[in-house]
Amino acid sequence: MRVRLISDIHANLPALEAVLEDMPPVDDIICAGDVVGYNPWPRECLERVRAVSSLVVQGNHDRNVETPHRYENNDMAHAGLELAQQELSDAQREWLADLPERTEFADDAYRLAHSHPDPNQLGTYVRPAHFPKMRPYLDDHDGIVLGHTHIQHKATIDDRLIVNPGSVGQPRDGDERAAYAVLDTATDEVELRRVEYDINRVISRVEECGLPAQTGTRLLDGS
Repeated sequence: MRVRLISDIHANLPALEAVLEDMPPVDDIICAGDVVGYNPWPRECLERVRAVSSLVVQGNHDRNVETPHRYENNDMAHAGLELAQQELSDAQREWLADLPERTEFADDAYRLAHSHPDPNQLGTYVRPAHFPKMRPYLDDHDGIVLGHTHIQHKATIDDRLIVNPGSVGQPRDGDERAAYAVLDTATDEVELRRVEYDINRVISRVEECGLPAQTGTRLLDGS
């Protein structure tokens, strides 16, 4: 089975549209969370992801739409969550609240989580340097798919795959292009992909919505 892996859309509709248009034919689309937050299209992105993805796990921004105050020390995150809270319907917020924190796919061969596969480490950033430490969580699995860091990366440890498809809507690895991945669960091979999109459209919409200007301008250099 070939699946498209997406993560950290963060309400960036132009980036999501570009990724969906760029994707090669696959059997499924799987999302590692954070559909909303930061950017100005929470409602539209939620509906697109819900329409195309058979499996979505809950990211930290998805989980905190009802509690934006938890991000008061981060102006961009706080403003994005407040916008999501205002724009999303009751049914949409309920959909986000009901998403699982982690799950499995491909006949349980792969684990899927937004931040960390251990439920006791919810919210922990698993950066590329930490991938080897994920070996204990790979027993009885061919691989793990994670998001949260916004850093696209893959690694093979004892013939098992760990992959972060990167962020669709807010890359933080120095590459401004939207990121995603294509995974072949039969061969355990993954292709990391990038696609350009109209960042200026996001910057303009950020200004129109009264979000912090840096929410849009940071996208220009993938930071």
